[in-house]
Amino acid sequence: MAAPRWRALGLWIRGNGQGLGSLFSPVSKPFCSAAAASTSVNAQRLAERLRAQKREQDTNKKPVSTNPVQRRVQEIVRFTRQLQRVHPNVLAKALTRGILHQDNNLVVINKPYGLPVHGGPGVQLCISDVLPILAKMLHGHKAEPLHLCHRLDKETTGVMVLAWDKDVAHQVQELFRTRQVVKKYWAITVRVPMPSAGVVDIPIVEKEAQGQQQHHKMTLSPSYRMDNGKMVKVRHGRSAQVAVTRYQVLSGTLSSALVELQPITGIKHQLRVHLSFGLDCPILGDHKYSDWNRLAPQKLSMGTLKKLGLEQSKARYIPLHLHAQQLILPALGSRKEDLNLVCKLPHFFVRSLRRLGLEMPNQNQNENNEAKCLGAQ
Repeated sequence: MAAPRWRALGLWIRGNGQGLGSLFSPVSKPFCSAAAASTSVNAQRLAERLRAQKREQDTNKKPVSTNPVQRRVQEIVRFTRQLQRVHPNVLAKALTRGILHQDNNLVVINKPYGLPVHGGPGVQLCISDVLPILAKMLHGHKAEPLHLCHRLDKETTGVMVLAWDKDVAHQVQELFRTRQVVKKYWAITVRVPMPSAGVVDIPIVEKEAQGQQQHHKMTLSPSYRMDNGKMVKVRHGRSAQVAVTRYQVLSGTLSSALVELQPITGIKHQLRVHLSFGLDCPILGDHKYSDWNRLAPQKLSMGTLKKLGLEQSKARYIPLHLHAQQLILPALGSRKEDLNLVCKLPHFFVRSLRRLGLEMPNQNQNENNEAKCLGAQ
């Protein structure tokens, strides 16, 4: 009798306002009145226990901040955690709403913040997991899975290219490898790069950082060093990789800047390393590369914290402000013209710009800045 009782109880819990009385009514012919009464008592006890747990959870909930910026930070943290728990179908549906371009060869999506591209330790859900579902949503149940053409870091938002066919994906990957794709990122930096436009050409290498927690980071491996006032060429290790980044300040204040970055090479964490260690202007929310020896929340000036409406203790929740804003793909297959892909900034990025007093450049101003940057080379 135990198994039927639990099945009935399960139905009562999942039902929509339907109590045990209807399940064990005279019409349904219960096995015996004693069993029905016992089950009803057990169900009432379980319901009371669930209600008590719900009241305890509501009591332990953190109070919602009245500060709109802190409230937005809490929303971003909650959204990032939710991304790892949502059903793959729900995530795929969300990605379809952010499609930037679609044709017979490619699908271009707006990658959200906090979502890894590939799986790994501790990753419950990633973009590569939902590619088969996304393909079926776009092309029907017989569609083959989409293929990744490149990758973005978990914390980076913006333009991401997928391909319908594996051969097309390999062609696009080759365009990236041979540096034929123009990539432009926007970042908010702590402090303002000097000079306001230029090229960072410093090799990058991965090293173990000594500190309270031993960890590995990418760092600079300069080609030259100063020795008694003279510049001496340094011999590179085999692991050092050539890394070149073109940058241009689009808008700036005394303590922060909106910077456009164009990576010529594609080394791991290149933009973050060049900005933080090369120009001494780490990206806002970059808690990994703001300090070489420590893995700790980014330390911000009192002026910046005041503009953002945050305390230093809450700085750990600031997201990385790095956005893949534009990709220009050369002609491919039947397409005879370049494909210009532009992705709008995420809401948290726009709010930070406003808070910090940074202006969004219009298209004409952006083109003029590009011409100046090219003319200075």
